[in-house]
Formats: sequence, structure tokens, C-alpha cells
Amino acid sequence: MSASERRKAFRRLLAGSSCVTPAAVFNPISARIADELGFEVGLLAGSIASLDVLGGPDIALITLSELAEQARRICRASKLALLVDADHGYGNALNVIRTVQELESAGVAALTIEDTRLPSPFGSQGPDELISVEEAVGKMRAACGAREDPSLAIVGRTNLSAAKASAELIDRAKAYEAAGVDALFIVGLKSREQLEGVAAAIRLPLILGSAPPEVSDLDYLAGQRVRVRHVGHYPYQASVKATYAALTAIRKGEAPEPSSAASPEMMKRLMRDDLYAAWAKDFLRRG
Repeated sequence: MSASERRKAFRRLLAGSSCVTPAAVFNPISARIADELGFEVGLLAGSIASLDVLGGPDIALITLSELAEQARRICRASKLALLVDADHGYGNALNVIRTVQELESAGVAALTIEDTRLPSPFGSQGPDELISVEEAVGKMRAACGAREDPSLAIVGRTNLSAAKASAELIDRAKAYEAAGVDALFIVGLKSREQLEGVAAAIRLPLILGSAPPEVSDLDYLAGQRVRVRHVGHYPYQASVKATYAALTAIRKGEAPEPSSAASPEMMKRLMRDDLYAAWAKDFLRRG
């Protein structure tokens, strides 16, 4: 499936009437598993990219080239429509242009640009700070203008917990819609009332992250134009726990628990062993 086809599939999801849960992916094998299980969308979070590439926390230390290469590996290995968390676009509006170019070249279906002030400036304390609406709008406009494939979705992202009030969130949502983004990603919603206020104020499809249980029913969310509901990074956390347990056993001179490991058959299937064997037969052998 070509990158353009994946982008069109993501746009059909945004234009649809259902809400889906994306697969939290972090490398080619995790994306292959999501493919096999029939997920419509994969999500590469900035925090997980930082962990997997750098082994560091989510404090804007990963570089654009590192994120783009990880996204490229995932897109190359799977058919997922990949939504990538591009953080703040790695700088100002001109940096955002470069970010869109690199991620579009990597094959992603959609990317988010957020309005958090990153990296944290000297003297900052407490919760995340937001850049001004004017600067954020400039970034959103730059992102929309930078894409060569018009089917690539640009998603504006904002954080309610960093906003001063729900009214500020609504003002930002309206401004980002006017700037031309294709969807709005909201982090930090705490109630249905807040969601309904945003949904009533704009016409954009919505994407949610880190919302409480009362804002989790997919049918309800679909009625509020939420098209993607992210539920966390459990696959990555599970892989870390399983790796830690296996290495702990090995370090103690014990055999790791066999039931916690993928079978040889599963590994061969996910690595497409049959395909590589067929290529070897066709291209590496005589007669």
C-alpha cells in the first residue's frame, strides 16, 4: 500500500462516523503485529520514540532525523496508516516546515503539531506552558503549506491541563481550525462537558489522549466527532517488563519463562520468513 493510499484511508476515518483505538507502535515488529490484528491506525508517540531511540524521557531531546527514521522504519514494515506525534515541530514555524517534509518523505499518514513551549525554557516550573495563539497559528499554517501530498493530514494539538481554562482551549481550537488543520488532538480533557464544549465550537474531527474513564465510551465519543481515542502506551510498557523479566532470569542463571516469549512460528510469521525464503530461491539460486 502506497503512502498516499494510507493517507486517504486515514482521511476516510476522519470523515467517517466511528471512533477507533489506534495501535501504539514503536518499531517495525510492533507495527507488523498491529497489521496482523487489523488495526486501522498506528500511533508513534514522541515519548515512546524518545524511549526507544534514546532511552530518555519525553523532554524534547530526540531529534527530528531520529523521529523521521523511526517512522520510516515502521512505514516500510507495515501497511498501517501511521499518525506521528511531531511534538512542537522541532522549533519555530520554519522548523515545522522541515518536520512536515521529513515525515511526509518517511511515509506517515498524519502528524501532530502541538502548542506546548518546548523545550522547557530556563526558569520554568510546574505544568507545561503554551506558546501564544499567534505563534501556534503560524506553525499550523506552515505545516499545512509544507505538504506536497494534499492527502497528508495535519493535526493541531493542544493541552487542556496547560490551558488556563476551557474557554482558552475553545479559543485555540477555533484558531487552529481557521489555520487549516485537518483535525484537533486534545490532551488533558477531564469531563464530557469539556469535550462537548469543544465539539460544539468547531467542526473539525477530534482525536483524544489521556482522558478519564467517563470520556472513554467509543459510541459516545463517535457522537462528539472523536475519530481516534488513544488509550496509552501499554504495548511498549509490556515489552519493557517482559524484557526485564527475561534478562533477570538469564542473569540469575535461570531459564526465562517459555510462555512469556513469542513462539518460533510467530517470530517467523512476523519477520516474513517465507517471503525472504522465496526471494532467496528466486534470486540467489541457480536453475
